[in-house]
Amino acid sequence: MVQVLLNWFRQNARDLPWRQTRDPYAIWISEIMLQQTQVKTVIPYWQRWNRRLPDVRALARGRSDTVLKLWEGLGYYSRARNLQKAARKIVDQFGGRFPEKFDEVIALPGVGRYTAGAICSIAFNQPAPALDGNVMRVLTRLFGIGGDPRRKENNALLWGLAQELVWAAERRQRPGERNCSQLNQSLMELGALICSPRRPKCPLCPVRKHCVAWREDRVDQIPSLGARTRSTARRFAAFVFEKKGCVLVRRRSANGVNASLWEFPNVELDGRRPEARQLAESLFRARPLTTTLLHRVRHTITRYRITMDVFRVEFAGRKPRTIAHGRWCSLRELRKLAFPSAHRKILGMLRTIGRPATEPELRPINRSAILRDPC
Repeated sequence: MVQVLLNWFRQNARDLPWRQTRDPYAIWISEIMLQQTQVKTVIPYWQRWNRRLPDVRALARGRSDTVLKLWEGLGYYSRARNLQKAARKIVDQFGGRFPEKFDEVIALPGVGRYTAGAICSIAFNQPAPALDGNVMRVLTRLFGIGGDPRRKENNALLWGLAQELVWAAERRQRPGERNCSQLNQSLMELGALICSPRRPKCPLCPVRKHCVAWREDRVDQIPSLGARTRSTARRFAAFVFEKKGCVLVRRRSANGVNASLWEFPNVELDGRRPEARQLAESLFRARPLTTTLLHRVRHTITRYRITMDVFRVEFAGRKPRTIAHGRWCSLRELRKLAFPSAHRKILGMLRTIGRPATEPELRPINRSAILRDPC
């Protein structure tokens, strides 16, 4: 089976940019970006990142704002912050040379067992297993492992099987070959292209005759991941406050979700439905002259369904108080800042800063239609 997987991968591997290099830094960046993100999404991000931050030292000395901006849109921003922490550790402890030992790689911030195995096998051709979601699905079906693969006993069994396969690949290796690298990638590729979660392409699978789930007609039952966590709805109101061609934004704290990213002033509704004017008054400590509904932003992240009503707010008389961590920015300056996805959608509306509110891009929308929306 191992040789079949190796042959299949050599003939069918996708031409991905990080497969054109053995640079552990570039492979590390790709592996972190690919966590919970599709390949087609990652490719342009990886290319931009490596043009701007081509090596460990460049990442270590880079500005945190630059790192977050390059990551903007990929989500799970702790990954980007951990990349920079790890780069600085590599510079401090290894002189800027990416470590090759598994124990040293797994000790880097943000690197777990899978990522360390992927880097050590792909970059250095070491016989380290790499068990991600795709590989987990392939192995549970190949070996007919029922139950939840995330349970301790099943998970340990899968790691053991992954280790045995990569050892077998190493034993078959001839001079000039990179069997450990290609075996792990073959399992990842099989899960991505053939052994998909739904409607797997079993007739095209190179190892189907070895597959217990296929022989026993249990492919749709394995792996058994249990019920999905129900999503939770969250509502926000966000405010676009413009003055002299600039817009007020604020920076999130250095801790928690979306740490250090920028956002438009906003408040979570927590089930309440107060008037926008009351919300703005509470947020800015001044009674607004007008609040105009501009848009409704919808965004889903992990288990949350976010709905954000966006208002233009104007004040007269007493000026509103200064927002903590706030900054007035022109449109050009805003585009240099890193925003979470929901707020990037608001930024995408602001093509007419400084123009009248009746310009098409910022024309008020049908308020009654919004209020009738059952979501």
